[in-house]
Amino acid sequence: MTPQQKAEQLGIKFEEQTPGYLNLCIKTGNQLMSSGHVSTLKGKLGAGTTTQEGYAAARDCAEKILNSVWNAHGSLDGLRVIKVLGCVNSTLDFTEQHLVINGASDLFHEIFGKEGDGFHARSALGFAQLPTGAAVEVEAIFEIK
Repeated sequence: MTPQQKAEQLGIKFEEQTPGYLNLCIKTGNQLMSSGHVSTLKGKLGAGTTTQEGYAAARDCAEKILNSVWNAHGSLDGLRVIKVLGCVNSTLDFTEQHLVINGASDLFHEIFGKEGDGFHARSALGFAQLPTGAAVEVEAIFEIK
């Protein structure tokens, strides 16, 4: 099964995007670089928002990224996930940012393969605040094979 077929089987929706203020995914050379995509979930991890809710929010961000990649490339096929940056709106004492961003990484692993094209470098960082009060923001870089 191809990555595009796996994503569709998982229920990920692919819809045409209207260009906005910033490019949600730009092609440069043989790479696709996404802008940061924020979660629909608002809140602060460690202050009423749980790690499990954050995990789901990171997965939501990854789904949005995949839609932007699809808009830029026309398919998820023929891609390799290179790097993921996860930003978590969290309190000073919250230390599970890595577990939150696993929500995005796990989705990329499901679609592209954990040991293959989905095996990526990653950073998971805590932030005092994110745009619009989002709980999570994720960006990613893909290689066009």
